[in-house]
Amino acid sequence: MASWYDHPQYFDMVFRDETASEVKFFEQAFSRFADGAVRRLLEPGCGSGRLVAGMAAKGYELTGVDLSQPMLDYLKRRLQRRGLNAELSCGDMTCMSFAEKFDAAFCTFNTFRHLTDEASAEKHLRNVADHLRKGGLYILGFHLIPMDADPECTERWTARHGGTTVHVTLKVIDFDRKKRREMLRVSVKAEKRSGRVERIRSEFPLRIYTPAQARKLLNKVSDVYQIAGIHDFDYDIDEEREFDNDLTDALFVLKRK
Repeated sequence: MASWYDHPQYFDMVFRDETASEVKFFEQAFSRFADGAVRRLLEPGCGSGRLVAGMAAKGYELTGVDLSQPMLDYLKRRLQRRGLNAELSCGDMTCMSFAEKFDAAFCTFNTFRHLTDEASAEKHLRNVADHLRKGGLYILGFHLIPMDADPECTERWTARHGGTTVHVTLKVIDFDRKKRREMLRVSVKAEKRSGRVERIRSEFPLRIYTPAQARKLLNKVSDVYQIAGIHDFDYDIDEEREFDNDLTDALFVLKRK
C-alpha cells in the first residue's frame, strides 16, 4: 500500500470539481471584505496545488506552502504545463517566514484540522496573521462536529480523468471526543486505462471542533482577526451563516486588524 500523499494526481482528481466554486468565492470575498486591492496570495497546506494554479491563472501572485515534497513537485510540473508561476516552499504552516506581507490567504477543506492540538492551531493562525497586511483576509474552511454527530462515518467518491477512474473511501476508524481527535482511513483504488490497478491507503488524525470549540479558538486570536463573514462549503457569497450549532461545513472569512 502506497501513501495518499505520495500520489498527488489521485488526491487532485478527488477535489478538482470544487476548484471553480472556491476560486469564484475567493474573488468575491476579496471584493466584499478586503481593504484595498488584493494581489499577493498565500496558501498554507497547498497540497497538489489546484487552488494555487486556479488563482495564478486569474493573474494573482501565489505562494504555496506544504510539508509534502511530492505534492510540491507535482504542483511545480502542473504550473509549468500551464505556463503559470508561483513561489513554492516545503515547510510547516505554523512557522512560515516570508519577507513581504500578503493581501490574503486561504486554507480550505479541512487542511487546518491536521494541526492536532490547540497550541499548534493558535500558532498557525497567528503565523498567518503576521504575514497579512492590515485589512487583508484569511479564508479558513473546516468541518465542525455537532455534539450529536455519529462517530461512525464512511464517505465514498468516484472521479474520472484522462482514462483513469479513482474510487475513494473515507472512513472514521477512531473517534475520541474527549481528546478531540478522530483517525481517518483513506482507501484509493485507481483503475488505469491499461487495466492496471493501483491501491493506496493512508491513515491520519484530524482535530475535532464543535462550533463552540471553534468559537473559543477564534476568540483567542480576536486581537489580530475579526470575523468578517461566515459561509459554508456551498461557496455562496450571498448566503451568510450564523455561528451556531447548525454550522457544520464552516467557511470563515477572517480580516486582519
